[in-house]
Amino acid sequence: MPTRSFAIWNNKGGVGKSTIAFHLASRQAEQKTKLNVLVIDLCPQSNSSMMLLGGGNKGENQVLNFCTRATPKTVVGYLSQVISGGPGAPLPNSKEFIIKVNKYNKSMPDNLFLLCGDGNLEPMAPAINLAASAPALTPASNPWLWIHQIFRNLVASLPKDRDWMVFIDTNPSFSIYTELAVSGADNLIVPVNADDSSRVATNAMFVLLHGTTPPHPVYGAWTYAERAKLSKLSVPKVHIIIGNRLTQYAGAAVAYKALSDATADTLFAAYTAHPSYFTKSIKPVKTIADFRDEYSVLLRDFNTAGVVSAHLGRPISSMKQGYYKVHGTDVKVSADQVREALKAIDSALARL
Repeated sequence: MPTRSFAIWNNKGGVGKSTIAFHLASRQAEQKTKLNVLVIDLCPQSNSSMMLLGGGNKGENQVLNFCTRATPKTVVGYLSQVISGGPGAPLPNSKEFIIKVNKYNKSMPDNLFLLCGDGNLEPMAPAINLAASAPALTPASNPWLWIHQIFRNLVASLPKDRDWMVFIDTNPSFSIYTELAVSGADNLIVPVNADDSSRVATNAMFVLLHGTTPPHPVYGAWTYAERAKLSKLSVPKVHIIIGNRLTQYAGAAVAYKALSDATADTLFAAYTAHPSYFTKSIKPVKTIADFRDEYSVLLRDFNTAGVVSAHLGRPISSMKQGYYKVHGTDVKVSADQVREALKAIDSALARL
């Protein structure tokens, strides 16, 4: 199969983007041993990198180690080399920046790779913006497009000896590095919670990606959406909506209804008005029930097993019933929790 790329993004914090990236990537690599799986961590918090590299203090220390090298073995190191080379320069050798995860975390599959996150993305943002807004030196040049295609070009340059699936972790704010993240993927995985703020965030997501009609009279020409249209930059399509953390305060049936009430109506309205914002459906979508069946997946939360496995940097399939230390506290994980979490993750992966 050809390389498939997914940015995990919603314009809202606290929806579980990094945890979802960790579980989807590690489980996909575990199940599809002939497939290479790559995580590109473009969130300055680097949480998915920390989880993949061993979780807790071990993962945090390893991320710091990569960030503090003379040439950071991170997204910042890669971005710095591309930008300093300038438009048209050969791409850096991705092998110098992408690491094989199980070299640092033996519990992970050997076909799982990572371009590590880096907290210096935040202070680097002005330099990225400056490069993107540089004047075009020739009629054919487009610095904005060149910068926004950096990670799309990285994905395209991956070795062709094996097929790849790429997950790009993101920051909720639509900063320049988030623009690069969504521009690097063909598809969007959109996590939502069962609340009104998720519904509002999905509306904002479509405005940020596609703009408004008509564009805002003052700043409309400067938006990502308008610049993408002018530059003919491909904007990723919504592939699945993942309902996450839905059973924290209520049972599964209530949570399912809450997801429908809070977000499905808004998303279905967007689909009805602009079906091109979504990947092509397999079955006809005529009702909100059709839409929910076709595009939404309910994780019903990762429960304790998912949270503990991410904290420990271990695939959830390796978790056994028992007690695990989390920040010095013994936390019990049940076999039922492991089975339910695996079932939820596998149901999401089946849609990819």
